[in-house]
Amino acid sequence: MNVANTQIQMRKGLLEFCVLHIISRGEIYTSDLIEELTQAQMIVVEGTLYPLVNRLKSALLVEYRWVESESGPPRKYYSITEEGKTFLSTLSTTWDSLVNSTLLITSKN
Repeated sequence: MNVANTQIQMRKGLLEFCVLHIISRGEIYTSDLIEELTQAQMIVVEGTLYPLVNRLKSALLVEYRWVESESGPPRKYYSITEEGKTFLSTLSTTWDSLVNSTLLITSKN
């Protein structure tokens, strides 16, 4: 079994939660989202993000608006919808439960 593959799968499982959480803090440009995820070592390839954000948009969890840029083409800024906030709240509860369960298991000798 390959540890790197398992680590990648663990990150992929959390990526949707992390993306929604970042977007929930306020409107964000795609490059800034990629930068934050890269700094947190959550994504290695930025091509991973675009299909995910499109799925979130299709599920009506996020929306975007175009903003004119002074230095190039218009930019797409994402924000979370009310439905997205509800979904994120449920994921946050699930995350807290998973962390607690994992700590219970891993803290035993």
